[in-house]
This record gives sequence, structure tokens and C-alpha cells, in this order.
Amino acid sequence: MSKATLKSIAPQLVVPDVVATAEYYRDILGFTILGFWAEPPVYAMVARDGVEIHFGKAEECGTSNSVVRSGAFDVYIWVSDINAIFAELTESEADVVEGPIKRIYESNEVVVRDCNGYILTFAD
Repeated sequence: MSKATLKSIAPQLVVPDVVATAEYYRDILGFTILGFWAEPPVYAMVARDGVEIHFGKAEECGTSNSVVRSGAFDVYIWVSDINAIFAELTESEADVVEGPIKRIYESNEVVVRDCNGYILTFAD
């Protein structure tokens, strides 16, 4: 029996406003908006390089993992250059929570809080 190869992953974050969230990811985090679905929009997708993140609208939104576990994150994104992403995020006035910092597990990280309170960790 052949084995399937996993190709990529696209986490879905539950948010109150998919348009505002997608625009934030475009304007502050450098993503491209792939599209909105339904009218008014209830789903949106953004991408940057090989990373996609999806947003689903809900009246009651999700809670960041960091609310229930200290130091937790919601999305972990590998980057080629931690200092370059830090400079870019600082320039765009992203809510940088921490970093760059070298962790005990040898990963260099920059931690950002998005417009909905989700925690994104960029690492090289």
C-alpha cells in the first residue's frame, strides 16, 4: 500500500470579521488576500510564500491557546531570516510580544499578537 505525502497545512482561525482580519494580515504581516467567500464574507484566505492561513467567521470567536497555557502559540511559521522578519514586523507596527529570542531548543523566534489576540510565532 502506498503512503500519502503531506504537502502543506492551512490553519483556520475563528474570527469576528474575516475582512478586517485578512486586511490586517495583508497590511501588517505582508500576506496576500486570496479571496473572500459569501456575501457578506464568512470565510477568507491569505497566503505568503508557502504559508496559508484561513479565517472563518463566528459570532463567538476562538480563544488563543496562550489564554489557557502560558507561552503557547496558535500558529508557528518557519522563516528564512528571523532578523529580516523582525525588521519587517517592527516597521509595519505589528504587535511584537517578544523577540528575537533564542530558545533552549535552539530556535530563534519572534512572537506577534494579531488583531484578534491570536499568537503567531515566526522562527528560523
